[in-house]
Amino acid sequence: MTSTEGASERAEPPCIRPEPPVDAHSPGKATASGGCAVITDGGSKVTANGVHDLENRILRITGYYGYNRGYSSHKREDGSESNAETPGSETSDESRSYQTCTNTAVKVLGGLLLVLCVSSSWVGTTQVVKLTFQSFSCPFFISWFSSNWNIFFFPIYYSGLVVTTREKQTPIQKFRECSRLFGEDGMTLKLFVKRTAPFSILWTLTNYLYLMALKKLTATDVSALYCCHKAFVFLLSWIVLKDRFMGVRIVAAIMAITGIVMMAYADGFHGDSFVGVALAVGSASTSALYKVLFKMFLGSANIGEVAHFLSTMGFFNLIFISCVPLILYFTKVEHWGSLSSLPWGYLCGLAGLWLVFNILVHVGVVLTYPILISIGTLLSVPGNAAVDVLKHEVIFSVVRLAATCIICLGFLLLLLPEEWDSATLRFLASIADKKPEEHGEELTESSVNTRSRSRANGTVSIPLA
Repeated sequence: MTSTEGASERAEPPCIRPEPPVDAHSPGKATASGGCAVITDGGSKVTANGVHDLENRILRITGYYGYNRGYSSHKREDGSESNAETPGSETSDESRSYQTCTNTAVKVLGGLLLVLCVSSSWVGTTQVVKLTFQSFSCPFFISWFSSNWNIFFFPIYYSGLVVTTREKQTPIQKFRECSRLFGEDGMTLKLFVKRTAPFSILWTLTNYLYLMALKKLTATDVSALYCCHKAFVFLLSWIVLKDRFMGVRIVAAIMAITGIVMMAYADGFHGDSFVGVALAVGSASTSALYKVLFKMFLGSANIGEVAHFLSTMGFFNLIFISCVPLILYFTKVEHWGSLSSLPWGYLCGLAGLWLVFNILVHVGVVLTYPILISIGTLLSVPGNAAVDVLKHEVIFSVVRLAATCIICLGFLLLLLPEEWDSATLRFLASIADKKPEEHGEELTESSVNTRSRSRANGTVSIPLA
């Protein structure tokens, strides 16, 4: 046995005594005091089994639950429990909730402003069409000219992207990136024709039939009949996309069909009125088919890909459909005279308003709640009615007013969410539960008051049951 071992036998057994560090910033070191080893490690307290120190080290290294120096789930030596919450936690929670409320308020206010812009742009488009027909009655040329303006959709999107996010990509690079909508290899000539042709044809038919209906009916009637496209979208989605069946939406579709029949019956199923109703319903049908096909093939597209797709449709319209206005011109179906005699002011104003409406519809779905966009479209009906009454002095019959109201009511029913019935039942159940609780609280308070008065009189009241 060495001398060191003999000394240790004669001395007291070794121990480890916790001692707070003198300097919290000094590195850990070992000192000797009265035969006991004292270990200080920058503020870590060491127990006899080392568990406390090990816990502190693990929490400090991992940063678990916002660990800071001196944290421990155990009680401190003075008997008080340590608190892991920082002093500014309550302030941060309040600021976070305030920021959430602010964002929600801004989104709602922006949505309401967007509703007004959508309805105003659609009312303006419809009324400018009526004004254009007074001097230039060529609906297909107007539809073709306005559809060509979709080419500007992607440049406007890219400009907004540069202003808001300081986009580093060039327009060509961004255009190629959004071309993945057509496939992994990008846009080829075959995919360009295959994907764009059906949508461009449906787009042209929708606009052309809408303009033809405006030649036969008032703007209010056409805008009301066009709102039936929401019912047709539900029916097609239920049949083609296998969407969930909802009884209330079937009722809304029946109301829309009822409104269409009443609108056609207003003038006795003959003349321009019946033809105008058929054209407006055809426009709503092609619009519904366009939206269902868009959801089927391009439902996961983002706003950049949508802007790319609409600009592509504008190019397709300019390249492939330009022959149709020429054919109509040479066959004297639509004769517009010389280019200098065209009402370019009305045409450009109409095309600009139509472009603004399409931008608001497609961008608004991303920026705010989609239901607000639908409400903006619905508000175009009373907007057009106000303009027709005040400016054109149109007098609506009772049958037309009833048909318009039925169609609008069916449109509102179609805006109900899928879980509206269960949400309504839960709301009614919560109200029914609150009433017995309030009644029980009132009974408890009255019994307490009765007991206090009885004690004051020297008697005790025992309630029955």
